[in-house]
Amino acid sequence: MKAYKTLQGFVIEYQNQYFLSRHQDWDLFINREDLFYELQREIQLLSPVPEYKSLIDNSLQAPIQSQEVWASGVTYMRSRDARMEESKKAGGDNFYDRVYDAERPELFFKSTPHRVVGSGQKVRIRKDSKWNVPEPELTLFINSKGQISGYTCGNDMSSRDIEGENPLYLPQAKSYDKSTAIGPCITILDEPIISETQIKLEIIRYDLPYFTDFIAINRMKRKHTELVEFLFRETSFPHGCFLMTGTGIVPPDDFTLEVGDEIRITIEGIGTLVNTVETK
Repeated sequence: MKAYKTLQGFVIEYQNQYFLSRHQDWDLFINREDLFYELQREIQLLSPVPEYKSLIDNSLQAPIQSQEVWASGVTYMRSRDARMEESKKAGGDNFYDRVYDAERPELFFKSTPHRVVGSGQKVRIRKDSKWNVPEPELTLFINSKGQISGYTCGNDMSSRDIEGENPLYLPQAKSYDKSTAIGPCITILDEPIISETQIKLEIIRYDLPYFTDFIAINRMKRKHTELVEFLFRETSFPHGCFLMTGTGIVPPDDFTLEVGDEIRITIEGIGTLVNTVETK
C-alpha cells in the first residue's frame, strides 16, 4: 500500500486501485498506530477512481508536513571507507572507523520540512563546495510512538569536501536548503521490508547515463529497529519523523555533481525519486 501527498489531497494506492482519503491533515493522516490496517479500514469506505492517478502524475508533493528528517551515518562498509578516506588529511578518519563498530550509531539532524523537496523537484549543491554527491538511502517513516510505519526513498545530498575538511563541519555539509529529497510516496507494509530489497542510483548527464550502482539493504551493519531505538531514547516527535538509514553507494572520488544532472533513486516496492540539480 502506498500513500501520496498531492496538492489535491492524499491518494492511497492499493492493488492497482486509487483512493482519495477524506483526511485533510497529513500529520494526522500518517501519524497513526498500525497505519497499514488503518488505511485498509479507510479504503473500505471509499470508492476507487482511476483518474486519481493523475493527481500523482501532475501535483505530487514531498510526503512531509511537520516532520523532522534525521539521518544515520556509517551504516554500510562502503560508507565507512569513504568517510575515512575523505577525512584522513584532517585526522578524522579514526572517528568513522570507531563509530562503525561502536554500540551507539551515528545519528544527526538532517532537515526541517521547509528544506525538503519531493520527486520532480530540484535539489541543490552548495556554491562554496567543489565535491558534491547524492546519497541514496532507504528512509523510514516512524510514528510518534516509535513504530516504523512506512518506507520511502531518500537523497541525503552531501558536500564531501566540507565534511572531509573537518568532521565538525558535518551540519554545513549536510543541512542546507534543498539538501534533502524524499518520495515519491510512503510505502506502508504489514511487516518489515524484506532484507533483499535493492536500492539503485542512476545519474543522468546530458541525457545519457553517467553513473549507475545498486546495493541491497541487507548490507547494512545495523538493524532499523536499533537505529530507531537510539533516535527515540531522549527525543520526542509529536508528528512522527523520517530517518535516513545510510548509504552503501558512493561514486568514485573524481565524481562531483553538476548543475543539470538528473538523480534517480529507485527502491524496490517503493518507486523512483527523481530530482534535478540546481545551484542557488
